[in-house]
Formats: sequence, structure tokens, C-alpha cells
Amino acid sequence: MDLKEQEILGEISENHWYYISKGRAMLKFLADIKVPEVLDVGAGTGIFTRQLLDANLCHSAVCVDPNYNEENIVEHNNKPIRFTRSVDSVPQKLILMMDVLEHVADDLELLESYTDKLEAGGHVFITVPAFQFLWSGHDVFLEHYRRYTIAMLEKVLLKAGMTPIKSRYFFGSLFPVAAAMRLIGKARRDQVRVKSELKSHPDWLNKVLTAVHDIERHTLFRFNKFFGLSVFCLCRKD
Repeated sequence: MDLKEQEILGEISENHWYYISKGRAMLKFLADIKVPEVLDVGAGTGIFTRQLLDANLCHSAVCVDPNYNEENIVEHNNKPIRFTRSVDSVPQKLILMMDVLEHVADDLELLESYTDKLEAGGHVFITVPAFQFLWSGHDVFLEHYRRYTIAMLEKVLLKAGMTPIKSRYFFGSLFPVAAAMRLIGKARRDQVRVKSELKSHPDWLNKVLTAVHDIERHTLFRFNKFFGLSVFCLCRKD
């Protein structure tokens, strides 16, 4: 989770439909992978790490993010999470990169700085924002460099020596509305408003949006290589 968005959402972030839906989709992707410890790169608040711990897909975690003010160890449901600014080695068998690669100028360099240390047989799970034509003030606010297609992300992974296992688009339910709004804005040459598009919603709307993406996760998500707001990819180091 981006620390900028944590400042906006505050304590409600744990129950926000976006993070609930994204976390559930992540757990679906990783359902067959259980590891002693996960390394969460660019972890922010560690919201996705805690979801993995709650699902018992790992027993401990290391969250790394250069923006942490301090390094410490906390417990989540009696399971340790170490928050640190950097790591020298990658003994873990699973790396998370949840919306990280789009934040750096050289995504391959960042990816290789971790995958080169990953042992053979290890996995990396990555999410990135999808489709450059959806670029908006939201991307500017979060200091993104680019948005991806599945093909673009898999090309970077192959260069890093990783083998893509499964790739899908998610948030396809919102794609038509989001695409229409952004394309209309560009057609009108509206001034780009540099701000996050994530915000709090009434409880009923939060539940509706969560339910919509629960349905998507059980249907479209199983084969969606066509459209969505995010790319999900699981890869392996052979």
C-alpha cells in the first residue's frame, strides 16, 4: 500500500473495498503457495502482508520500504513482521511487489536487485497499473513512471530471468467506466488534476463495490487477459 494513500484513507484502509478486493484476488493467485516467510518489497503499511498471514500462506514476513521512518518488528496475530528500509539477501521463497515497479525509472534494475538473490524455485507475485492510455492525475500524484500491459510486464520478467506462470487483468468491472471518464477528459483537454482517486465511501457503497469484485474474482478473473485496471502476475525462478 502506498504510504501516500495511507495518509488519505487513514484507519479505514483495512476495510476499503479496493484493498479488500485486491487482497482477495492476490490470495486466489497464491492459494497453492505456502512459505515460511514472505518478503514484501515496497510494502508501505504492510496491508497485503497481513492478509497473507491471516490466510496462513506464511508464518512471518519482512516488509521493506526505503520510506520507513524507523525499522522495527511488530506482531500480527502472534506472527512477526519486520519492517526495514533494505535487505542484503533474499532467503524467502516468495516475494511480493504490489504496485512497485511503476514507481521507478528502471523497473528491470529494481526487479533484478531482488530476483538475482532469489533461489531457484522461488516465486515473485507482482501487480502494476494497467494500460498507458488510462494515465491520469492519480498516476502523477503517486509518482508513477508508466502503466503496463500483460505483455509489457512479462517482457521485463523474462529479461530478469523469471518465468511467468499466470497473468491476468483485475478490476475489469470498473474498466469501462474508468476508461470512458479518462478518455472523455482527454478529448476535452481537461486539466490533469493531480490527486489520488481513492477515497472513503459510505458503508453501503463500500459493500457493493466489494461484492462486485467478489463476483469478478469468481468469474472473469479466471481467464481475463483482455482488460482491467491492474495487471496481476505470478512468476517463478527456474
